[in-house]
Amino acid sequence: MPDAIFAHHRLAPVYDAFEGSRDDLTAYLDIADELSADFVLDIGCGTGCLAILLAESGRTVVGVDPAEASLQVARSKDGADRITWLHGDASALPPVGADLAVMTGNVAQVFLTDEDWSQTLQGIHSALRPGGHLVFETRRPERRAWEQWAATTPVTLNVPRIGPVEQSLHVTTVQLPLVSFRHTYKFLTENTALTSDSTLRFRSRDELESSLTACGYRVQDVREAPDRPDHEWVFICQSAD
Repeated sequence: MPDAIFAHHRLAPVYDAFEGSRDDLTAYLDIADELSADFVLDIGCGTGCLAILLAESGRTVVGVDPAEASLQVARSKDGADRITWLHGDASALPPVGADLAVMTGNVAQVFLTDEDWSQTLQGIHSALRPGGHLVFETRRPERRAWEQWAATTPVTLNVPRIGPVEQSLHVTTVQLPLVSFRHTYKFLTENTALTSDSTLRFRSRDELESSLTACGYRVQDVREAPDRPDHEWVFICQSAD
């Protein structure tokens, strides 16, 4: 079940405003160029920011997400008609023969059980062409990102067509490898509030590499995330068959 920030019809439209310019996505365009990827799957595409950038660069793009409310936001954007949008998850992808699949942001960490993670990796593997690539980012557990989250203060933005909205973040549970937190959104014009609860799994590098090998991938490189060096890994993996 997707988190409310992605799945609730009132919260999905405010997501982009609080995420900002998404400068982190430029690195994925560069990787797609590096891998000569003409057909890209955006797994957990959300409101479609990366999918639209990829399509604007002339690529064939399929955006996949289990949250219909986020896909509705994505479909409303300029250039969205160039993209095939699929409502669902990666475990049931059709064998489309993509050159590259990507998971940005926290997508790779929302799979909390080993079974869910393996099914996701296997589903993506089946959707790639032989020798196709999977690229994803994930937070390094030793950097303890949740401690920074706990120190954040509320932020208020004037969201177009909605009005002033205040976002606050509270870490609710730390039971490693799982960390849970709650976003609260106050719609100040209406004096109403909605919450979104999330849990992420922080996997070690060894755990990730073992799981990828078991699901038919060869890890080609593990890089720093350009926008968060020393805090995140970017895995570059290739289908081993």
